[in-house]
Amino acid sequence: MEEKIIKTEYSEVMQKSFIDYAMSVIIARALPDARDGLKPVQRRVLYDMHELGIRYDRPYRKSARIVGDTMGKYHPHGDSSIYDALVVMTQDFKKGIPLIDGHGNFGNIEGDGAAAMRYTEARLERITQESFLSDLDKDVVDFVPNFDETEKEPSVLPVKFPNLLVNGSEGIAVGMATSIPPHNLGEVADAVKAYMMDETITTKGLMKYVKGPDFPTGGIVINKDELLEIYETGTGKIKVRGKVDIEKGKGGKTNVVISEIPYPMVGANISKFLLDVASLSESKKTQDIVDISNQSSKEGIRIVIELKKDADVDNFVNMLYKKTRLEDTFGVNMLAIADGRPEIMSLKQIIKHNVDFQFQVTTRKYTTLLAKEREKKEIQEGLIKACNVIDLVIEILRGSKDRPMAKACLVEGKVDGIKFRSRESKVMAAQLKFTEKQANAILEMRLYKLIGLELEALINEHEETMANIYRYEDILDRHDSMAQVIINELDGIKRSYATSRKTVIENAMEAVYVEKKTEEMEVVFLMDRFGYARCIDPSVYERNKEAADGENKYVFTCKNTGKICIFTNTGQLHTVKVSDIPYGKFRDKGVPIDNISNYNGEKEIVIAAASQSALNLYRIIFVTRLAMMKIVDGGEFDVAKRTVAATKLCEGDEVVSIAIFNEQKHIILQSAEGYFLKFDVEEIPDKKKNAVGVRGMKLGTDDYVENVYYTQSGMPSMIEYKEKTVDLQKLKAAKRDGKGTKIRV
Repeated sequence: MEEKIIKTEYSEVMQKSFIDYAMSVIIARALPDARDGLKPVQRRVLYDMHELGIRYDRPYRKSARIVGDTMGKYHPHGDSSIYDALVVMTQDFKKGIPLIDGHGNFGNIEGDGAAAMRYTEARLERITQESFLSDLDKDVVDFVPNFDETEKEPSVLPVKFPNLLVNGSEGIAVGMATSIPPHNLGEVADAVKAYMMDETITTKGLMKYVKGPDFPTGGIVINKDELLEIYETGTGKIKVRGKVDIEKGKGGKTNVVISEIPYPMVGANISKFLLDVASLSESKKTQDIVDISNQSSKEGIRIVIELKKDADVDNFVNMLYKKTRLEDTFGVNMLAIADGRPEIMSLKQIIKHNVDFQFQVTTRKYTTLLAKEREKKEIQEGLIKACNVIDLVIEILRGSKDRPMAKACLVEGKVDGIKFRSRESKVMAAQLKFTEKQANAILEMRLYKLIGLELEALINEHEETMANIYRYEDILDRHDSMAQVIINELDGIKRSYATSRKTVIENAMEAVYVEKKTEEMEVVFLMDRFGYARCIDPSVYERNKEAADGENKYVFTCKNTGKICIFTNTGQLHTVKVSDIPYGKFRDKGVPIDNISNYNGEKEIVIAAASQSALNLYRIIFVTRLAMMKIVDGGEFDVAKRTVAATKLCEGDEVVSIAIFNEQKHIILQSAEGYFLKFDVEEIPDKKKNAVGVRGMKLGTDDYVENVYYTQSGMPSMIEYKEKTVDLQKLKAAKRDGKGTKIRV
């Protein structure tokens, strides 16, 4: 076969492939359907459990069995994604109404994960069985082929309430994400009924019923006035606070008890909250905390913070709102698949899509039921008619040679070949006109049906069938009747499964935290060669001066209200607030400097850190490996950012020395090959921090600046160079940009 090569633009192929991939992720994996509020993986798990018969009134089955069956039949995307979806549908702290009843360790609100799927068991919840899956046998939704076309799966589940609102949804697709908060089932049901009564109702009108989100963790929504715009546009930010109670503690102390947390804090953020509260005490933001304990259990959240006797409780609680995640935001983006495409919807649009879906499902349901009742009616009428002429029917059956002959007589009145007892019977038999279904029912009828009571029951059943037909036709013909059926089902769901609201909706004042002004004082900054930093009192330093100077790489005095500047060999400046550095005893270990700054282990810190307030008063000398140098005014480094570029470097260059210009007379550059160049510091020009500077020394091909020394009156000038003592004062002074004098060793 001759090869056919198709030439096309690479960019076009990439564009088409990416769009196909993006749409696959958006439609088939990440976003929920507006009709049933489920992502494909969730829908497939629930349907598979239904098919396996793992109902709410039957024994639990291993999660691994459910996951494996779902993956093999419907969702070939890996077992972890299926199990994760199953786990979330069991967690009552994430879902407004859990859809799966889990047995075993399915994780907890504090962020502990579920046990492996081989250990846990699950079954459907009753509401899932009754409101999501009960009508699948009535042709209410379309079934589509699975991934390999060996099975059929529902394209959507016939959910009887707006699950998208009740349970919410979160998912990240390609270029878009959905984030819908959970709501109260009873309120949503009332809003749906209000919309069905008046389709012109506004979002504001619907919010008389749906007050706002109802998070399973409770909490307090504090921006009530902003909710209307959020529900009209489908996007916005909901501010949520935890619930705080004040209790009397032992010895006159006060306990701040957190009994409900903001929904975004679910999971590992609880432990982070505890660490944040502890760090407030460690960093001296507050000195009111005596103890913190997490007393949470299966009964609920209980985090106790014990305060000192004289603590300002209101100010402390406001500090928690401001400085921790006890007040957080839930970003709303009500994005779902509607009519086959992703769409951001308002509250009213979500309800409208669900109501339209309910009418479609109900129409198909009662069309199927009506067809079945009409079929029953046909058969019942045939049996009743047959009972009225039962002697003739028996005569036909006894006189026929086979079933087809008897059936032909019952349906078409053919009497040829049938033996009758009398001519009258033959004439009557020729007049019979049963339908095919009636004839089959007559031929299969058992003799006990001829008992009087059975015949009476058949007549009653026929009357009931006629009543059903009349009711179904009325539902299908009249919009109001169908609407009432949907409303009745909603009322039943509300009565059985609705719970009282957990989240309080209100307008709260902005938390105002008055930070206590730190009393300014001098401290001594210590940092050892391993990068551990701490501050101590000057008097403590004086008592341990020898040990402090010997054990630490950097030692200097600064203000506790100032900042520390860390210059690095890459030309960066990292600033650290002195208040963030632990203040304590001389033998305290301190904290790694990279934990409290953006410094992340550049090659090496090349200058003793200096107080930022001191830098404003001085000029800074920069010298690089390639002998570029300059003096920069320290005020240029008084910036708000935690990290800035301190100098500009050429390719392959790095900073080797930074020093504060403080009465130095001469600077001595020492190269790796042993050249020493001494010249007046005044020859170094003043430059901006983003300048490269000027060359200070002529270097050989592979030579570079290794060390920088300064001479200053009253300071020692003797150094050790390769086991030889060099007196810097005796070196001959030259001009900048010379080669220097080589020291012979």
